[in-house]
Amino acid sequence: MSAAADTGPKGEVVLAARNVAKSYGSVHALKGVNFDIHRGQVTTLFGENGAGKSTLMKILSGVVQPTSGEIILDGEPIVFASSSQARDRGISIIHQELSLAPNMNVRDNIFMGREIMTATGVDFAEEERQTRLLMAELEEDIDPLTPVEELRLGQQQIVEIARALSVNSRILIMDEPTSALSASEVEVLFKVIRDLMNRGVSIVYISHHLEEALQITNHAVVLRDGAMTAYAERKDIDLEWIVRHMVGDNFDLGSPPTGYDKGDVALSIEGLTVTDPGGAGYSVVDGLSLSVREGEIVCIYGLMGAGRTELLETVAGRLKPTAGKVVLKGRDVTGQSISACIRDGLVLVPEDRQRDGLVQTMSVGRNLSLASLGAFTRGLFTSTSREAGLIGEAIRKVHIKTDGGAAPIGSLSGGNQQKVVIGKMLATEPEVILLDEPSRGIDIGAKAEVFKLLAERAKSGLAVVYTTSEVGECLSIAHRIIVMRRGRISAEFGPDVTKEQIMAASGEAVHAH
Repeated sequence: MSAAADTGPKGEVVLAARNVAKSYGSVHALKGVNFDIHRGQVTTLFGENGAGKSTLMKILSGVVQPTSGEIILDGEPIVFASSSQARDRGISIIHQELSLAPNMNVRDNIFMGREIMTATGVDFAEEERQTRLLMAELEEDIDPLTPVEELRLGQQQIVEIARALSVNSRILIMDEPTSALSASEVEVLFKVIRDLMNRGVSIVYISHHLEEALQITNHAVVLRDGAMTAYAERKDIDLEWIVRHMVGDNFDLGSPPTGYDKGDVALSIEGLTVTDPGGAGYSVVDGLSLSVREGEIVCIYGLMGAGRTELLETVAGRLKPTAGKVVLKGRDVTGQSISACIRDGLVLVPEDRQRDGLVQTMSVGRNLSLASLGAFTRGLFTSTSREAGLIGEAIRKVHIKTDGGAAPIGSLSGGNQQKVVIGKMLATEPEVILLDEPSRGIDIGAKAEVFKLLAERAKSGLAVVYTTSEVGECLSIAHRIIVMRRGRISAEFGPDVTKEQIMAASGEAVHAH
């Protein structure tokens, strides 16, 4: 690992924001924030989506400029005109949304823009050697020549982390680095972080996994609505302290909705088998059967590689099954296209919102209305008033924090972008909605809002299936909890199950969480 050792006094402030403010039009993302980064220690930044966390980190790493205020590096004011200038001064950032080139291999992604050169050109052999060392350090068996698009999301996250570690960094900002990682991968990352701290590297850590973040933090800072609301040392904080300063006392993820009768079977999966889409030849889903009734909420829990994503993508028409059937309201829809499934009332909120859920060149409104074009289009003509009505209603119903439908999708926080993807699919008025890790990158307040929304829709007859790798989310709104392991259902529980029972059924060691 080539992160630079920083040999000054441990705990000394090396990088600071002073009265930093940032505005995007009428939206004030930051309001006079003061923030310190300490040598050889971890400062964890907590806050809801839209609180300003990512904006502050982008300013500290030179990605964007503050509207006012100043940045202090080693006691001296500094202005970063670009992220490359910040990187030259030893500041690197691992972004929440992956910034990899999917058509390039792992080696070329890690060294993109700073290739190792010799007199005759790029030294690909040395780049490959260093990539293998980084992968070994992160305990991930990834071939450096594998195209990134062939990697699952968690592996792509590892490549993003490896790229940041390969730079000569003394300050490393990690924005949601574990959002797509398994429990074992998180443990490896924490081992790497502790090694970096021992060598004097300063870490800023942002995570919605609150209990996880408490394992490694030295200092905790809470942002709310663009302002810093709390600061404390690790010894003075616990989970309740974080949540109270983030969202007040309202952090209940909800309970299974009651007071209504569930209807007929809305979705029936019969003996579904799916061969590994990566070409490995084995079955990622193996003869799985499951039915979901109108108004029922089913949670599917499992570790990375359990087959959750492949199951949902096959049911929604993205992957083709090797065997078995998918039946929607009594009609065989096996192997239909994604658009045909949407038209029939079966929709999917994908795990990777950036790649599969959003069009980055479109506005918030256009992203919301994209799946419902048929509702306000006649021939070559579009009813802009009906589209505007649908967009406005979706923004209100899903509680999207935005400057309006015309705002660029990139101006939204990660959590609000996720709400756009959910709102887009709910706007089609589906009969069955599948959500693959819907809370990935969403803070605890937004998570509660999403689950509340799904519970309300279930009461009106919507069949809901969501996957999660967080045990706590199983114990929120689900009427039934299905545990997947190696492509099969290993257990089925009601809402009165314990975390330990769920984890044991998944094959996960209980101490991992």
